[in-house]
This record gives sequence, structure tokens and C-alpha cells, in this order.
Amino acid sequence: MAVAVPAISAASAKTDAAAPAALSSLVAAVNIPYEQFTLKNGLRVIVHTDRKAPVVAVSVWYHVGSRFEPAGKTGFAHLFEHLMFYGSENADGPFFGRLEDIGATDWNGTTWFDRTNYFETVPTGALDRALFLEADRMGHLLGAVTQAKLDTQRGVVQNEKRMGENQPYGLVEYAQLAAMLPVGHPYRHSTIGSMADLNAASLADVQNWFKTHYGPNNAVLVLAGDIDVATAKAKVEKWFGAIPSGPVPKDVDATVPTLPRDAEKLMHDNVAATRLYRNWIVPGVNSADLPQLDLAMAVFGGLKSSRLDNILVRGEKVAVGVSASIQPFEKLSIAEITVDVKPGQDAAAVGRRLDQLLADYLAKGPTADEVQRAATRQLSGTIGGLEKVGGFSGKAVTLAEGAVYSGDPGKYKKDLALYAAATPQSVGAAARKWLGRPVFRLTVAPGERSAEDNALAGNATHRPAFFRDPKKPAPSAGTPPPPTKIAEPAIEPVKDLEFPEVEHATLKNGIPILFARRATVPVVRVSVAFDAGNAADDKAKLGTAGLVTALLDEGTRSRNSIQIAEEQERLGASISAGNGMDTTNVGLYALKPNLDASLELLADVIRNPAFDPKEVERLRGQVLTRIAAEKTEPMPIAQRLLPPLLYGEAHPYGIPFTGSGTESGVKAVTRADLAAFHGKWIRPDNATIFVTGDTTLAEILPLLEKRFGDWKSPQGERGSKLFRMDRMMRPARIILVDKPQSPQSLILAGLLTGKRGTDNPLTLLTANEVLGGSSTSRLIMDLRETKGWAYSAGTAMPGVKETIPLLVYAPVQTDKTGDSIIAARKDIAEFLTSKGTTAAERNQTINSQILSLPGSFETSSDLLGAMMRNRLLGRPDDFYEKLPGIYRAMTPVDLDKAAREAIDPDRLIWVVVGDAKLVRPQLDAVGLPVETGTLAD
Repeated sequence: MAVAVPAISAASAKTDAAAPAALSSLVAAVNIPYEQFTLKNGLRVIVHTDRKAPVVAVSVWYHVGSRFEPAGKTGFAHLFEHLMFYGSENADGPFFGRLEDIGATDWNGTTWFDRTNYFETVPTGALDRALFLEADRMGHLLGAVTQAKLDTQRGVVQNEKRMGENQPYGLVEYAQLAAMLPVGHPYRHSTIGSMADLNAASLADVQNWFKTHYGPNNAVLVLAGDIDVATAKAKVEKWFGAIPSGPVPKDVDATVPTLPRDAEKLMHDNVAATRLYRNWIVPGVNSADLPQLDLAMAVFGGLKSSRLDNILVRGEKVAVGVSASIQPFEKLSIAEITVDVKPGQDAAAVGRRLDQLLADYLAKGPTADEVQRAATRQLSGTIGGLEKVGGFSGKAVTLAEGAVYSGDPGKYKKDLALYAAATPQSVGAAARKWLGRPVFRLTVAPGERSAEDNALAGNATHRPAFFRDPKKPAPSAGTPPPPTKIAEPAIEPVKDLEFPEVEHATLKNGIPILFARRATVPVVRVSVAFDAGNAADDKAKLGTAGLVTALLDEGTRSRNSIQIAEEQERLGASISAGNGMDTTNVGLYALKPNLDASLELLADVIRNPAFDPKEVERLRGQVLTRIAAEKTEPMPIAQRLLPPLLYGEAHPYGIPFTGSGTESGVKAVTRADLAAFHGKWIRPDNATIFVTGDTTLAEILPLLEKRFGDWKSPQGERGSKLFRMDRMMRPARIILVDKPQSPQSLILAGLLTGKRGTDNPLTLLTANEVLGGSSTSRLIMDLRETKGWAYSAGTAMPGVKETIPLLVYAPVQTDKTGDSIIAARKDIAEFLTSKGTTAAERNQTINSQILSLPGSFETSSDLLGAMMRNRLLGRPDDFYEKLPGIYRAMTPVDLDKAAREAIDPDRLIWVVVGDAKLVRPQLDAVGLPVETGTLAD
């Protein structure tokens, strides 16, 4: 079925911008030069030099993941990854603090079906320390692994598992793997594993896993950034050369199965909208068909202008969201199509329509324009991701993935060439070949989870085996070899941050321009910021601000929503509009060759929104569904309930932190309200334009002048916000929100500090790092590392312009909800009285804050965010360059004084979202009044 596109006259749609860059030129722009060598012990090392910042990304990939787990040991690869962060023979104790000490950024460890990786970006002067840490846990781990560490991390992982399952659609992966893969297939069990298998993991298992899989000959080390291959060879040989090889790695093969016939399953969950899934097992990353199939999925449901978006969402309006994508693995991949059915529609009928559209698509294939748009989006996204040397999408990860999965660090380049060369014929053929096979149809509808579906997750209800009688000794795993003593290297001097120069200009209509250059990749980022945000929302019709920003790219006076989406895709650009608490930002990500045309589209979206009544109603339905969905998710439930309790409903911040508004407000807003909000807030005399990337002020200024310089402010008065605290008493209490069948409780508490963002309370924010803001803070070390009751916990002080709240959060296991609140209150009270900041905590926090600055501003996006924060809070352009000196002057006494002045723990209001019948009896011991909370609107 074709969707009618309103005709646009040639005159109104015409632009004088240049045609989009050719795909071949985009491929040529993506390049990661590297050299590689292999140590005698088999460790493969890849080196990429990038001198843009004094940082080096360290990425260690082990070719082992959950598909290598034998029967009865599910979840063990991930559990072992956790243990790798808790000390080695020459560096005992949590690695988090050690990484913070050296200013590491973008650090983490992850486990997936085919690999386990550990990565961090560190200042150049701290590279030896980072290599020492990675080498020590590769070669000298077992002497530091104890039964106590294993038991604690087992509990942490189990709480991570509960946290994922506590989300809507949280059991879907288990159902998909069970339905599509035969018993015994290595990909059939989830990486997180089953509770029973996690309970059974022993110290002997730890030793065997380490000895079998963690040898240097089963690993790849990538160093990317401020380093050269000669330096890398010397350093890697020094730290890794003496580690003996492990056993010869043994692959675990995994065929790509095909279902014998179509399969169907119905699940129920606490969800706002019925979601339809269509899934197939398809080939892995080394198949030439995978890029073609990826493009096919993008055209059908992945692009913003996809077939499913245009037909089911925009045209027939029977869905509120769609997707189609490939989840790639080494030996196989999962193709997935989803449709979120609009509430009130017949889900079965929508499912039949989905299958009809897919059959038609497979029969006729995509158009040349669709394939080009999908390929351009893929190439553009890759270019943007490679601005970083580390992290989840940077150069180090790209090289490591190619080396581990394909034996070729340059695999990314070959894949991009396949994307660029794809044709409608090649894409259509891959789609027919793989999506024409039997399909797994899964429907997740609102309702209670069944015992059968809960059982798919492998959640044991019996008492975990690791809770032993403390009088009995732990089972022995044998005596590990005596540790090899290796001295921890010192950190070489690290230069303070040199923040790029911020240049200023003004358009002829008075709009200020702030610019900073970062020319690593051919990308430019622009943000047009307005003094509006969620705090400017209409109190009588909450959700007006969010609906306005959602509609900006859904039609202008000369383009409809499909044309806007298609034009972005052809240009490799991305326009995003959204609200923070204090500002509304309309951002542009643009490829340098396509910058002028991308700016033309950005200006049209900002200046000329149509607020077409049909689009208003469609987006209204989507926002209402989003609000309904928020009422099924633990954190959004708490984020909706807590702010009015803290600020009062009259305060601009006393609104749901989710920014979606209320059902009554969204239902009541009219097209006239939307146009009035736009005229009041989205206007040139309320705007500032920020630019970073591969351009110069001299180049960008004429383009901005052409697109925004003639924009005139409307006659009406510009919007303003009234920040005034009321005098209402808000006593400490607990508000319990019942969420039946929750495998975990979500705790969110808050109080107002009395400090404003414009006060720049840097000492208070630094004290918060000690209390709950870092990975080694008091709260997470207690609730996660000591007690094992939570996967994450901490405190946050959002960077708002006016009164800053302190937020305390902790998703905890259900049977420890009350105890967790008691423990958190005790931790906070002691921090503010008898157990203030120690010298060690001060030093680690200050080291982390100073040394992490170069890695924190590596990309144009980082710079853009920093300039915007400085402008919002009234800070000078050189604020970040002056930070090291400010930090060095702070003492433990200063941190304690700032915290004690701003935080009164007796004023914390606690929101708990969990299964009330299990949680309510625990709360009496807390010593606070307990109320029942509801989310009526």
C-alpha cells in the first residue's frame, strides 16, 4: 500500500544547497591506519596513532563469551568478568578506584555471546599504570580471588539480572532464544545466565575458566591514541611479555538453524502497548549477506522514513512505534522487526497487516533511493563514532572486533564498501533469502506474567547455595600458585587540560554564536538552544513543551514529515529536538560535505513548523502511549512522582522529570497552544547557536547568516519563567508504589539543597562524588560491594540552572528493600557527621576529576556540551581550563563543609516502586511514615 505524500511545489521545496556527497567519498573518509605485532606468548597487539588529545584507549578483547559455557554453567563468563574488576595479585581490591585514580574515562567491561572485553581511555602519562593493571589480571589473577569475592559478585550479577527483568518486555530475550535455537545450541542461553547456575559456580570453576580462556594467546590488545608502534612494543613487552601462553583456544561452532515451520507465542507483561515481534536467525558477521540484510531491515523498519513508519505509523496510524534491525554476533545474528500497536487497535489485525507488508516488500524489494539513504545513514554513523579513540564505538573497539571475529582489524572498511556498493537487487535478494524462511512471531500483550514465562528466565526460588553456615569453612579450590611480585608503576606527569579556544560572533539579527574547532573527523555539530525547556511547560497543559519539540521535524510549510526524514537520510544528517529542564535544544549532526544543505533543513524545521492537525493527533497518541509506558517502568514511575513532592506543583521544576507531561495536559493541548508556545519560546531573541567540529568560524558564519540571519522575532512577548519556592512543609516520608510481580524494588529519594546551578557549587558537587557520584562512592561500595544487594546505587545532583536537588537511587533485591533504605540513610548521616571525607577519598576524587579532563573533551560532541553548560550556568569560556587549580585547593574539610551546609538527610523523601505485599512489611523498621503512592495522571 502506498502512502500519499502531499505535493510540494518546486519553488517552495527548492534549495540552493549542493547535492549530497557520493557514498564512495564517505567510505574514503573512514580510515583507521594501524600496525600490528604478536608477542611470543601469542598476544596480538594492534596500534593506531591519533595525536588529537593526550590520551590512549586501551582495549583488551578475550575471545570467550557465553556461547563457550558448558551445560550447567550459564552466566559464568559474565560472572567472571565481574571478578576481573576486584583485584589481582599485585593490585588487590576493586579496580574502579584504581581507574578513577588515573583519570580513566570511557572505562568498562562487557560480556556477550562471543567475547569479553575490558577497556579504558587514560591520560598518556598513565598508560603504563593501565597496562600494568590489564597485564596483572591477565597473568596474575587467581591468587587474589576469594570465596567472599565470588559470593559478593554472584549477588551483584543476580541483581543485575533482576534489574533487566524488572523492565517491560524484560523476559522477551529468553523466549526468543528458546523458540529459535535448538536445545544444546551454544547461543540458546542468555549471557546473564540462570539463577541456579550462578548459585552453583565455585572457586574451582573460576580457576578452570581463567586457565582455559584468559591466556594471552586468546586475547587481542588494541592501543589507540597518543602513542606510536615503537613505544607500544616496548611497553607491551614489558608488561605482558612474561605471561605464559594458555591452552590452544578451541572454538565452539554454531550453525545457523532454520525453523521447520512458522512458530508463534503469546506472552503477557506489565506493558502499555502490545508489541509484535518477527524474528529469524540469520548469518554472522563474516557473511557477505549481513550488510545487505542490514540495509534491507533499515529500509523496511529502521529508517525514520521506513516502509513501516510511513504506512503503519504515519499513514494508517495503527502503530505508535516500529523498528527493524540486525543484532550481529560472530557465528549467527538475529533479525528482528517490532511493531508497537496503538492502544485501541486490534493487535491481531495489525499483525496480519505487518505480514502482508513484509510479503510485498520481499516480493518487490527496495528502491535505489531507499538503499542509498540506508547506506548513507550507516556510513555517516560510522564516521561519527570514530571520532573517539575508545569507548563503545571508537577506533579501538572497531579494530578489536575485526581482529577477534574476523582475523582482520580492517574488516570495518570492507563492510563499509559493501554498504556503499549495495543495489536494490543485492539487498532484495538477501532479504528474500533470509527473511523468506519460517518466522518466529511473538506477541507481548498487557497482563500478568505467567509462571511459564518466568521459568524461561531460569530464576530459582530456592535459597541460594552460596549462603553457607559461617561456622563451616568454604570449600577449597586448591592452593593457587604464590603471587609474582610486580611493582605498580608511577604515573608520569599529565598536562592539565587545554580547552580549545571558544570564538564568538553575532548574526545580524542578534543571535549569539559560540564556536570551537575539532577537526578529527569530517563532521559538524550545531545546537540551536532556547531558554525554554520543560520548566517552560504550560502548567495547565503539561506536555505542551514536549509535544512542540516532537512535532518540529514532523512537517514544515514546505516539507512534510516523510520528506524531512528522507532528506536527512540522503544527507547523512540527523536533526534532534528535545527539552532539558532549562533549555530546548534543536541539534544537527552533519557531514562536512553536506553542511549547507543540512543547515537549510535545520533552519526550516526550527523556523517554519506546520503543526499539521493530522500530525498533531498522531504525535499526541504517541506521547500518551509513552506516558502510559512510563507508568509501567520503575524509574520513570518514581521520576513522575517525586518532583512535585520536592518542589511543589507551582514551581517550574515541580513536574515529571521525564518531560512527557500528564495525560490530561497532553489531551487538552490544541494546535493553537502549540503555535503559541513556539512563538513565545522558539524565537531568535531567545536563541543561542553553538557549533563544533570540522569547520572554522569564518566558514560557518556565512552559512548561519544565510539560514538564520533574516529570522525576525514575532510581535508577542518572549516567554519567562518564575522561580519562587513556596513555604509548604515537606516532611520526610516513604511513598510506596505497588508494582506487582516486580523481581526488584526501585528506590528514589530526594531533597532540595538550596544551591542553584548558577552558584557553581563545585565543592558540593565534588563532595557528592565521595558520597554517591562515583563508582567507588560510599553508597555503591556499601550496597553493591559489601552487601551485594544492588547492581547500582548512588546519588546525583542534576545540573539545573536554579535549585539543585540531591537524588538518591538504588534498584535493590526485593527482600532487602527496607534494609537498603536503612543502610543508605546511615551511610548519608555518617558522611555528614562522624565519618566525613577521608584524605584518601579526597585525593582519589580530585585525581580523577583532574586527570579525566583530557579524555572528557575528546570529541566535538563533548565540546558542544561543555560550551552549552558554561553558557547556561553563566561560567566563563575558560572554566574547564581553570578547574584543575580549583580542585587542587579543595581539602576534606572543604568538602565536608559544603555537604553539611546543603544536605539535611532528615528531609529526604523516599519513593519505593516494588511489589507492595512483599515490601510493605519491611518499611516499618525504617522509622518514617509510609504512604501509598499512585499515578492517576
